[in-house]
Amino acid sequence: MRTLRWRCVVVTVAVVVVACTSAEPVWSAEVGVVSNIKVLSDKVEDVSSLEAWKRSYIKPGMSDEQKAIAIWQTVVKYRHQTAPPNEFLLNENNVHDAMKTIHVYGYGMCCCAASHVEQLGRSLGFEARGRIIHAHSVPELFYDDAWHLFDASLINYFHKPDGSVASVNDIIQAVTKWHQKNPGYKRNGGKLREFARNEGWKKGPDLLANTEFYARDGWNLAGTHGWPATMQEYDCEPDVVYEYGYSQGYRVNVQLRLGERLTRNWFNKGLHVNMDGAGGTPGCLGKRAGMGYQRRLGDVAPGRVGNGVYEYHVPLADGTFRTGALAAVNLACTSEDQQGPAVHIADAAKPGLLVIRMPSSYVYLTGELTFAAVVGRKGHIVVSFSDNNGLDWKEIARVTDSGERRLDLSPLVFRRYDYRLKFEITGKGTGLGSLGIKHDVQHAQTPLPALGPGKNTISFSAAPNEGTVTIEGRTAPSEKGNPLLLTSFRPELQRLEPRLLRVADYGPEGGMVTFPIATPGDIVRLRFGAHWRARDKREGWDMLVSFDDGASFRKVGSMPGPMVGSCTYVTVDDVPQGTQRALVRFKSTRQRNTLCIINARIDADYTEPLGGFRPVNITYVWTENDAEKRHTHVAKQPAEAYEITCGGPPLMKSLIVELAD
Repeated sequence: MRTLRWRCVVVTVAVVVVACTSAEPVWSAEVGVVSNIKVLSDKVEDVSSLEAWKRSYIKPGMSDEQKAIAIWQTVVKYRHQTAPPNEFLLNENNVHDAMKTIHVYGYGMCCCAASHVEQLGRSLGFEARGRIIHAHSVPELFYDDAWHLFDASLINYFHKPDGSVASVNDIIQAVTKWHQKNPGYKRNGGKLREFARNEGWKKGPDLLANTEFYARDGWNLAGTHGWPATMQEYDCEPDVVYEYGYSQGYRVNVQLRLGERLTRNWFNKGLHVNMDGAGGTPGCLGKRAGMGYQRRLGDVAPGRVGNGVYEYHVPLADGTFRTGALAAVNLACTSEDQQGPAVHIADAAKPGLLVIRMPSSYVYLTGELTFAAVVGRKGHIVVSFSDNNGLDWKEIARVTDSGERRLDLSPLVFRRYDYRLKFEITGKGTGLGSLGIKHDVQHAQTPLPALGPGKNTISFSAAPNEGTVTIEGRTAPSEKGNPLLLTSFRPELQRLEPRLLRVADYGPEGGMVTFPIATPGDIVRLRFGAHWRARDKREGWDMLVSFDDGASFRKVGSMPGPMVGSCTYVTVDDVPQGTQRALVRFKSTRQRNTLCIINARIDADYTEPLGGFRPVNITYVWTENDAEKRHTHVAKQPAEAYEITCGGPPLMKSLIVELAD
């Protein structure tokens, strides 16, 4: 495929705002996947990654306090306080990744919000910590030689008389003194609520009296908690530090092959990640109740929870399936030999193999596999499933006669973001006449590129040409939620217990765990880290990588004690060219108190071997005055922009992306 270089200029012709002066390119048929497909509108900030979030929210010249407030506003805007989503990958079960909350869910509880502030803070270089108070969890950020509370869960922070933001201990001290002077209110929610009415809360502690975050009767801006809750939550012991650790590494990477379509909706069908009963139903599933403050921060979505659809109608007969498959061995297609079915055994003396990977940016809620089996004499088709990057396979169907088949993948893929299907085909004339995969997915509505009344500028891009292989799972077993264990990825444990990767003894050698990770293309970077514990100052963890099958390891980070719990993540981008396999190691010093890894995540970003660019169809669906409107644009270049004009306030419905024919 020849390399094309673009020089773009702004024009005002028809719908297109940005056009390119080069001749229209010729697209190579060898391109199997288009990666990092991004559609943005000028009505919604780009928060597609941590880097994009920083560009949108963190401006040059900001003070540390302004940056901290921008972090707080981000977490407030993109989440709603309600029953949290449970993925059962972390040992706390709840989702504690800011990017995943922003893009996949849009809701959570206090532990989730605290971890998000800590995660975003550390990404900007802040020291951060979690604090446990009475029936609540909050974060603090350190700057100007002091700690500062930013509670995005209950939407508050408080200023001291000198104008600086108060710490948790400052609030505890103020609340404790007030209770000492006003007996009878301690832990009495009813009396505190009555006291707070008609701005009575302003007669409480001075530190809490001058704030924009309580309404007339003391309720917070979401209407869920307020001054009475604060007076009970901070009636506790000071200096108690604990972090509900987060996972970091999730990225939005919409990838499309020919035959794939992703539909994201500004509505839901009542589906959600806790619908199996392993967790509560989110209170924001069907309404926007209590989200007025998010509106003030720029949230234009009609709701919080979206149910999208991810479909793949695998193009078999013309052979295009090969460019999107992980493996296609001893298979022929109708366009090559004019034989049927659409895909069949090439050499009848040998088995055929087709392996398809199904990575998703959004969590799978349901799954359905349909295929037309054509089975020759003494032939059969075996279908297998893997959710640990192809290390292990589970047979889910063995087909010995021809006919349409429909398999429910939901029990297997529920709460997953990636899996693989394997079709083993034997016998002359045996093959597949058709193959389709369909999923309901959950995604958040707020970051979707919504339209507004009047002119809207839509920006499209598709780069870089990368995919990601991920290792993540629980370090403690669970009977709920279809969990995936970290040990499923076959790490090598030395002097570590599988549960919490705890050092097995107090011997002088410590322990270590080594994870192998392999990718379909050359590794571009490794991103990995952990939520860890090292209670003693003389103990801790080193983070190492090897790109030569373990002949040598290089230290790339450390996690030193004393620390009750914290999170550390590093990026390694100086990967030797041509590397498709790496080893990631966490190595401990000698254990002197409690030394463990509560959870870990490893991401290997790689160049897609058959990746590139092909034209992409982008379809918006919305209503104006109850009339459906639809606009489809074909993006013919890897970066371009165009306009959509709405005659009135639009009610957003769907955004659909698929490769053009």
